[in-house]
Amino acid sequence: MAAGDQVTRPGHVQYGDLLLGPGTPYRWRSITGWEDLPALDSGTVARADAHGAFPGRLLAQARTITLDDMVVRAPRATIGATVAALNAGTVPVEDERPFVAWLDERGPLLAYARATRRAVPAGPGYRLGTITGAALEFQATDPRRYELTERSVSATLPMSEPGLSWPLAWPLVFGTPGSSGALSTLNAGDAETHPVVEFRGPMTLPALTNLTTGDVIEYDLPLAAGDVLTVDTLAGTVVLNGTASRIYTATSRSVPEQTFTLAPGTASLIFRAAPGSSPTATATVRYRSAYW
Repeated sequence: MAAGDQVTRPGHVQYGDLLLGPGTPYRWRSITGWEDLPALDSGTVARADAHGAFPGRLLAQARTITLDDMVVRAPRATIGATVAALNAGTVPVEDERPFVAWLDERGPLLAYARATRRAVPAGPGYRLGTITGAALEFQATDPRRYELTERSVSATLPMSEPGLSWPLAWPLVFGTPGSSGALSTLNAGDAETHPVVEFRGPMTLPALTNLTTGDVIEYDLPLAAGDVLTVDTLAGTVVLNGTASRIYTATSRSVPEQTFTLAPGTASLIFRAAPGSSPTATATVRYRSAYW
C-alpha cells in the first residue's frame, strides 16, 4: 500500500497499515513532537578570550512523536480484538514505516518512524467497551517531514538543434529543439531534502551538477543501454542495477553523496557525461519537499 493511502481527512494518522482518528476505534486528543522543532545538537563553542561564542552547526536529533489521551472504543464483545489490532500494528520492527499525519488545511505530511512505546490501561473500560488514557510513541530517525507526492524531473544529454531545413521554404522550419541537459527542481518546504538520482545508459562518466550550490556527483564508469545507476543521497549509496555497489567510482570532483541536497526553493541542475555518450541517456531526479 502507498504511504497514507487511508488518510482522507484532518485528524487522521496512519502508521503503516494502522489508521487512527475519526471514523476508527482509536481516537487521539493531542499529538506532541509533530509540529515541534526536534532537539538540536549544537557545535557552538564558547570564545576563550571574549564574550559569547563561535556559532557552530545545528544538527537535528531524531523526532519523537506521541499520541496522548487516546480513547479506544468498540462493542464490549469485540473490545479485545480491537485492542489486539492496535497491538499488532505497533509491534517493534527493524525497518521504519510510513507515518502520515493530517492536522489542518495544509494537508498530510509524511515521516518514517517506528513505534517505541504503547500504553493501554487495563481497567473497567474493557467491560464497558471504552478504554481511555491510552498513548502511543513513535521515533523518526530522519526528523524531517515530507510531502506525500514524490516529485520527479528528467533530462537527456545535450543535443544540438538541427537548424534550418534546406532548401529554405516559408515559413522557416528550424526543426525540433535540442536538449540542453538542464533540470529544475522546486523544494516547496523549509528544510533541505535529499534526492534520489538515476542515471540510465548508454553513457560514460555520468555527472549531475547543482548550479545553485556548485556541488557535483560524478562516476567514472560506463553504463550500457538498460543499465541504471541509482544514487541515494540520504543513504549515501551508489548502486548499479539494484544490486552492485559502485560508490568507489566517484571521481575527485564528486562531493560526498549525503551532502548533495536540494535547499528550499528552486535549484538548477545540469546533466553531463563523457563525449561520445548517447543522446538518449537520461538523468532522473526524484525527491519530496521537506519540512521541519
